[in-house]
Amino acid sequence: MKITLLRLVACFGLLGSPAVAQPAADTTVYELRTYTATPGNLDKLLARFRDHTLRIFEKHGMKNIGYSVPTDKADGAGEKLVYLIAHASREAAKQSWKNFSADPEWKDVSAKSQVGGKIVAKVESVFLTTADFSPTVAKYQGAPRLFELRTYTTPVGKIAALDARFRDHTIALFAKHGMTNLGYYHPTDADKGAGQTLIYFLAHANRAAATQSWAAFRADPVWVAAKAASEKAAGGPLTIADGVKSVFLAPTDFSPIK
Repeated sequence: MKITLLRLVACFGLLGSPAVAQPAADTTVYELRTYTATPGNLDKLLARFRDHTLRIFEKHGMKNIGYSVPTDKADGAGEKLVYLIAHASREAAKQSWKNFSADPEWKDVSAKSQVGGKIVAKVESVFLTTADFSPTVAKYQGAPRLFELRTYTTPVGKIAALDARFRDHTIALFAKHGMTNLGYYHPTDADKGAGQTLIYFLAHANRAAATQSWAAFRADPVWVAAKAASEKAAGGPLTIADGVKSVFLAPTDFSPIK
């Protein structure tokens, strides 16, 4: 006699508790992209993103997270656009970019924006995964804030110790001193610093608030003790010489996060 699928399931139910489906692993990857405009063409680049690119990204499965421009000349103020998008997976990213590049609408937009010449001189891309201690970016309805993009490079073998210090101490102390933790990430590719790099975003009310917050943070006895203990346990500093980079960014008017 044939046993129907329903009866077979029932039989397994009699033998023991049914297997619980495990949630699928999160394969989301983020992409941090930096565009350098050709001289005098940043406004044209921003207009193209504002009027067309963000919408076409979403059309092809790319999620817009944040768009910003550097505030300091030394970091590319007036010539750079820095943004973060999300993909369902690395393979999805590959397919999305392929579809985006082949989209007739995008080809038309790109051609029209470059009638007077190229408006992009350079594009840099870093794929990222979230650190296990990264918060979920909270919704925000206030005035546009000042973002800070920070990149830490560790000696070989010390990224876990740096992560632990952030997980156990740093992010809570940042919040204590008025800094908003937005997101913490690690590069996925060796040539972009995988295994030795932590990239994260903070938000400040303004530049004066950032200066005040950092001064209070660095003077906090809890931070001083945590830093000393972590370096003693690791046998030395957790970042290489000149291994901490900071770029202040102003959100664009079209950025989903401000």
